[in-house]
This record gives sequence, structure tokens and C-alpha cells, in this order.
Amino acid sequence: MEFTELEERARALAASGARRILGITGPPGAGKSTLAARLAQALGPERAVVVPMDGFHLAQAELERLGRADRKGAPDTFDAAGYAALLARLRTPAAAAVYAPAFDRSLEEPVAGSIPVAPSVRLVITEGNYLLYGAGEWAEVRAFLDEVWYLAPDDALRVRRLVDRHVRHGKAPAHAEEWVARSDEANARLIAPGRTRADLVVE
Repeated sequence: MEFTELEERARALAASGARRILGITGPPGAGKSTLAARLAQALGPERAVVVPMDGFHLAQAELERLGRADRKGAPDTFDAAGYAALLARLRTPAAAAVYAPAFDRSLEEPVAGSIPVAPSVRLVITEGNYLLYGAGEWAEVRAFLDEVWYLAPDDALRVRRLVDRHVRHGKAPAHAEEWVARSDEANARLIAPGRTRADLVVE
């Protein structure tokens, strides 16, 4: 599917009157954040803003306390209930901006209050791995999303992208490959069943 078609579909959501929330999901390395950023840029900051799921990563210190640091990125390494609560709050524009957290990849940490969502914004684009994951508190997320798109690129290309991304952010190549094979691909297998519940599959 061409980007222009996706842009038209996002514009239609943004023009529907009430604020809408578009979810973009798929396995690690699928291109979710790239597509979300392109859509937001095309629609303009007065109309659309990106609120990433990754802002709800638990802090590194908390992951270490819980013994989950070696599985960072797994479903239980996020504040899923907090993410669902923010989506619920974003459904209806408030009188003032609502602030969402971001994830700083240079720090590998979430940063609170980073993304303002102004009352004028008609489309919130949220992207992340677990938007269609049905276990535990993640099951609440789908109800707050007007549409969910599932990105399904070629797996070999996706894995190469992932390894390259980990290397860019400081992992040695061998460590990056091991992390992708052990952690990211395990998460990809958890995410895959959600494809059948997406409104649109983008291959």
C-alpha cells in the first residue's frame, strides 16, 4: 500500500469531527514510529500528534528491581494500565493541553511530560508493539482506538533494521544480534496473533 493511501485514510479520520485515535502496531522493527511521524508531518501539528507507547516503558532502575532488565521491551516491562489511562483521557479534548511521556533512546529511559496534545488536535497517532495484545491490562487498550493498522514488512528486512538500530544506540554487533534473536523476536511472536484483529494490514 502506498503512503498516499495511508495519508488519505488518516486525513479522513482527522476530518470526522470528534477527536480520533489511530493505532499503529506490528512487531519490533516494522517501521511503526517512522510511519507515525510521516503521517503527523503530512497532517501538520495543529491536526495530528504522535503519542508513542514506548513512553510507558518502566524506568531502568525499576526493571532492575523487578529482575526484568534483560527482557526490556516485553509486555510486563511497560506500565500498560498507565498507557490505557492516558488514551482514555485523550479521547475527549480537554480545555488545556494534555502531556504525554516520550522515550529517549539516547538515555534508554521514558521522559514524562514531553509531548503536549493541544485541545485543537483532531488525530492522536499512537504506535507501539502491544496495541492488539490481549493479555492482562493490555486488553483494555483496543477499546480506546478508533482504528488500528498492523505493519507486516518482510521479516528478514525487519530483523536487519532491528540489529542496525541496536548498534546505532550502542550495542556491539554480536550483542545486538543476540538481543534481537532472544528478546525482540520472542516479542514478535507474542504480537503476531493481533494481526487478525487489525482494521488494516500494511504489507
